[in-house]
Amino acid sequence: MKEYKYRHELKFKISESAAEVLKQKLSLIMGTDNNGYFDDGSYLIKSLYFDDLNSKSYYEKMDGVLYRKKYRIRIYNNDDSFIRLEKKMKHNNMTAKEQMLISKEVYGKILEGKLNEIDGASGLLLEFLNDARTKGLIPSIIVGYHRLAFTYPISDVRITFDSNIESGLYNYDLFEESAPTYRVDEKGKVVLEVKFNEILPLHIANLLNDIPSCREAVSKFAICRSIK
Repeated sequence: MKEYKYRHELKFKISESAAEVLKQKLSLIMGTDNNGYFDDGSYLIKSLYFDDLNSKSYYEKMDGVLYRKKYRIRIYNNDDSFIRLEKKMKHNNMTAKEQMLISKEVYGKILEGKLNEIDGASGLLLEFLNDARTKGLIPSIIVGYHRLAFTYPISDVRITFDSNIESGLYNYDLFEESAPTYRVDEKGKVVLEVKFNEILPLHIANLLNDIPSCREAVSKFAICRSIK
C-alpha cells in the first residue's frame, strides 16, 4: 500500500478588493510561484477531470463523502510539452496528490479512449488505466482559471488566488483553444486556497485573519459539473 502525505487545505471566497490587499501583504513575506506567465505573475491552469457514467466523483463531492479520489490531466499556459496526470485524494479536511508527466501521444490516446494502445504504462498511469477500464472512467469536464500563487518554505505553505474560472462545457480537449467556454465564478469574488503541512505559521495566519472571508467547500470541479 502506498503511503501519502496529507496536507491541510482551506478554501475561502473573498472579494476582489480584499484579494488585492492580501496579495500586497503576502508579497512582503512570501515568495511567488515559478510558473508565473502573465504580467501580474499569474498563470493559466486547465484541468480535464474524469468520472464514471454515474458521475460518482461529482456526487461524492456533493454528498461530502469523507474519503474520495479523482483523476485529472492538467496543463499550464497551454504548453503541450508539460502534461501531468494527477490523482487527488481527499480525507476529511486533508488532501494528498500523486502526479506524473505523460506525453502528448499518451494524452491523445486517453482522450480518444484508446487505452489498450498505451504500452509500457507503470505507476500512476497504470493505476489510472486500470481504474478507467474497471470503473468506466471517461472525460467529464474541463476547468480553466487563472492562478496567482505565493509560497513559504516552513510547513510548505502555498496560498493561491483563483479567478476567471471557466468550464469547457462539452469539449474535452485541453488544447482546443477555440472551444466555447462558460464563466462560472461569482462576480466580484476570488477563490482563496491555503495549503500547508502541519501548522500554518502565525504571522501568515494573522494576515489571513484580517481579511473578511467566507470559508466554503469550494470545488471548481463541482461548480463546472453542476452546469452540465
